[in-house]
Formats: sequence, structure tokens, C-alpha cells
Amino acid sequence: MSIGVLFNIGLLGYFKYTDFFIENINALFGTSYLLCNILLPLGISFFTFQQIAFVIDSYKNKGSMPRFTDYCNFVTFFPQLIAGPIVLPEEMLPQFENKSNRRINYKNLYDGLFIFSLGLAKKVLIADSIAVFANAGFSLNLDHFTMAEAWLISLSYTFQLYFDFSGYCDMAIGIGKMFNINLPLNFNAPYRAKNFQDFWRRWHMTLNRFLTQYLYIPLGGSRCSEPRVLFNIMLVFFVSGFWHGAGWTFIIWGICHGCGVIISRWWRKSGFRMPDLLGMAITFFFINILWVLFRADNLKTAWNIIKSMFDNTSLTLTPAYTSHLPSILPNSVNTIILFAAMLIAIIGPTGYQLMTEYKGHRLRQLMTIVCFVGGILFISRVVTFLYFNF
Repeated sequence: MSIGVLFNIGLLGYFKYTDFFIENINALFGTSYLLCNILLPLGISFFTFQQIAFVIDSYKNKGSMPRFTDYCNFVTFFPQLIAGPIVLPEEMLPQFENKSNRRINYKNLYDGLFIFSLGLAKKVLIADSIAVFANAGFSLNLDHFTMAEAWLISLSYTFQLYFDFSGYCDMAIGIGKMFNINLPLNFNAPYRAKNFQDFWRRWHMTLNRFLTQYLYIPLGGSRCSEPRVLFNIMLVFFVSGFWHGAGWTFIIWGICHGCGVIISRWWRKSGFRMPDLLGMAITFFFINILWVLFRADNLKTAWNIIKSMFDNTSLTLTPAYTSHLPSILPNSVNTIILFAAMLIAIIGPTGYQLMTEYKGHRLRQLMTIVCFVGGILFISRVVTFLYFNF
């Protein structure tokens, strides 16, 4: 078990973090080691976790040993291989072994097409439209942005990331459903979270589940002394940040989220309460700021944008920024799409609600057609899914 876990972590470390360590050694000791420029295998962060889960569960004798072909299918199941959801052996292997899942199920085909179409629309119609505001800002090497620009950059990325990543997961879940395979839900209206703990119950739920089950609980979870519990929480979020990317921006992002969860835990244990809307507003405010760290190429760029968010000397967009906005769609249209994205994410129905509460409803049929056709019409401008980088 130890060899299996270390082997998988070692491969991930070699491909993903070699250059990061070389850069930091050069900076710390003044050396000049050459970077290896190792190509990152697509989806390695995701299938590494799944292989670790399989090794540990096999060691703990959870279920019988599957056929080798089913194991390969579990690790390389193509809908979720690239960017999740992160699946566990206990929920996938029985489905692969179930012979009834090898026959066409027209209801599942229809349900899967509906979920896939929602995801396609999220990605192509929403995420790629509002991405222009974020991409323009993060690509500029400016020491100062206006307050309007800084907030436009941060908010557009906050919602681009959500609709991009949740759109991919919806597409994966939809394709899986077409093959009679049920993949786990990965998002549940995360921007409606009332605190950081609630946010991580709603955002990238399968990552939180994996880290809880295979790291937090083995460390002792919440059954330890309070200082040890806080250490466990911080370690989990340090790993989460470092897992997302080989850079100090990701590490600091993870540590900040760990601090947010600790503060939420302390607040709840102290018996303090606040109105739900106020909790949502405060949580979203800080989540939005921290996404700047997640997206920026370096700490300098992140700091320049974050400090500009609180500088009210100018509330307009400058030519230096607007000149970098592409002209695929008018900026006014992209702005309308951004506001629509905010409303959908904060007060609109979730994909899961549409899937479960509108079964057989004509609204689902209409949405399937509109989302699928709209996604196909605009698919020529699609950029890479954001989580392909991780």
C-alpha cells in the first residue's frame, strides 16, 4: 500500500512540481540549474487521486478485487478523466461490473443529453463570453488598475471559473449517464455558501470528499485535540492548494482557505450567528478576492489587482484595458452575459434541480434544444477548459 501511494505521488511530483522546486532552489541559493520543461500528462492530478483511492481501498479490503479491465475503465473513464469529478472505486466498479448497464437505456440517453447540453451552454455561451474581461486583465502587466477594472476582472473570473468547471462536470456527468454510469455531483450552488466550510461542501465536492476521506480522517480528523485539528485542517488546504498548481499563488490560496475554514469553525463553536444573506455576502466577498490569487501568474500581478479593488480614485475603464478586449462579441453583450451569470449562480435553479424537479417537463425539452444548439453554434470560439491545467 505504501509503495503504491508513494509511486503515484512520486509520478505526480515529478511531472508537476520538478520545475517549481528547481526555480525555488535557484532563487534561494543563487544557483542556475536548468528547468526541465516537463510536459504535464493530461488529467494526471485526477487519475493519480483515483489510483491512490484504489490502492488504499484494496488494502482495507473494501469489496472484492475487480477484473483488470474494470480497473482500467475506472482509472481512464473518458468523460471525467481530464477534469473530474474525482470518483471512488466503491461507487464506480460495481457499475462497470453490472451487466444491465451494458444495454442501451433510452431514458438515460435523454437525461444524459439534457445534462450534457446544460454543461455545454455553461461553457460555451457563458464562461467563454465573460472570459474576455478576465483574460484581458490578467494578461496585462500593469502596476495599477482602476477600481472598476479590478472588480470587473475579479468578478468575471469568479463566474468564468464556476461556469467553466461546473460546465465540464455537467458534460462529464451527462456523457456518463448516456453510458448508464452515474457520476457524483461536483457542484451545488457554491456562491450561495454562508461561510467557508459551507463553500467547500458545495465547491468541487469530490475533491473535498477525497481529501477528507484519505487525508483528514487518517490524520485524526476532528477527534484530536483542538491544536491538532487546526493543524489537520491547514494541512488539508495546503495540499489542496499545492495540488491545484506548482506555484506560490496556489499555496497561499490554499492556506487562506484553510484560515477561512478555521475562522468559520471557531465562529460556529463560539455560538455566534449572523443573517444568512450577510454570511453569503461576506463569504462571496472573500472568495472573489482569493480567486485572483488562483488565476494570477504570479504574486505581483495578484497584488496589483487586489489592491486596485480598494482604490476608488477612478471608476472607469481605461483604453489600456479596453484595447485588449477581443471584438468577437460587443462588450455590452458580454457585460449582459456576466450579469446573467451572476443571477443564475446566486439565485437561479441549479442543474441538479432542473434534472430532478423537471422530469418529463416540456421546459427540459426546450432547454435541451436551446442549450445544445446554442452551444454548437458558438463552439468554434471555445478555449481550453480551465481545469485541464491541473
